[in-house]
Amino acid sequence: MALTAFTSRLGRSQGRIATPKATSGDYAFVLGDDEPGRFFDLAPGDHAEVTQQIDLTDAMLVRAILRLRVPASTPSGFAWEASIVVDGTKCARMRARPGRERLVTDLAANVSKLSGLHTVGVRLELVVA
Repeated sequence: MALTAFTSRLGRSQGRIATPKATSGDYAFVLGDDEPGRFFDLAPGDHAEVTQQIDLTDAMLVRAILRLRVPASTPSGFAWEASIVVDGTKCARMRARPGRERLVTDLAANVSKLSGLHTVGVRLELVVA
C-alpha cells in the first residue's frame, strides 16, 4: 500500500498516549499509529522512547511491566523489541513477532553498579527478526 497524506500522518495517536483502554494511570506507547486505518512507514531501527532522569544510587534493578501487542500487519522478517535503556544503552530487551501479544513482567536491567543521576527509559523499536 502506498502511503499518502490520508493514510500516514504525525499526530496524537503516536508515542505515549492515553487511550480508552488505558485506565488507572496506564498509557499506550505506540510506534506507528494507534488509529485504525492510519499507517506509518517504518524502517528497522525506528523507535519511540520515553526517558527520565533517575537517581540510581541505591537501586539494584530497573523494571518495566508492560503489555506488548504487535500488529499482524507487521511484515514477516521483522519483530518489535521493547528495551530498558540507561544513558542510551540497551540494558535489557525482549522481542515479540507480528500478530502476538505478550504481558511482560520480567523485563529488568541490573543497575547495581551505577550511582547518581542517569537517564533511564523504555524504548519500542522495529528490528529485523
